[in-house]
Amino acid sequence: MNEILDWLLNTVQSVDPAVRTLLAGVGIMLETSILIGLVVPGDTIVIVASTAVSTPLQYWAMVAAVIVGALIGESIGFALGRWFGPHIRRSWLGRKIGESNWARAERYLARRGGIAVFISRFLPVLHSLIPLTVGMSKMRYRTFISWTVPACVIWAFAYVSVGSAAAGSYRELSQQLHFAGYIFVGVIVLFLALVVLAKKLLERHEARHMADPIDADPEAEA
Repeated sequence: MNEILDWLLNTVQSVDPAVRTLLAGVGIMLETSILIGLVVPGDTIVIVASTAVSTPLQYWAMVAAVIVGALIGESIGFALGRWFGPHIRRSWLGRKIGESNWARAERYLARRGGIAVFISRFLPVLHSLIPLTVGMSKMRYRTFISWTVPACVIWAFAYVSVGSAAAGSYRELSQQLHFAGYIFVGVIVLFLALVVLAKKLLERHEARHMADPIDADPEAEA
């Protein structure tokens, strides 16, 4: 395991720091852009790129690139929603997303406002639909960006910190423990499992704000 991880981490680290930082920013920009986030694994790109972080300067540059990339992606989604939202929704790709998901995003935004923008950054599917849905709504860009900035900052610090810390700890332990590779994989898997669990709990908690009034529990709505 150590040999395989050494090869993987050395391969990532062999990429020029500026290039891999740029790739992480572009990856998360695509992940947060309209609908592209449904197919581009931006979180995986960020974690992989973060394993090569070896200095404080590289760490802060990576965090900054991920934040800026995420905000550009969110802004692209907002702009496309403002200009072409209805056309995208009626397009082949929009129909593939499903009218039910578009309706959930609209109800969530209507009922929760800025809070929906913040929380949706951590929810599957909605993190790609909400920027476009906001663009189609009456919410101003200034309001939208003021809610999405803190969400993107939290997301960036979490993923970059875990990726860099796990890789750094592995490099320190690999010379002493032959099973250090399993510790590294365990840390990453545990983090991703906690992320999935947190998303599911958050989605369950927010589900009543996305539910169709016809199907919702009257007592819960009250």
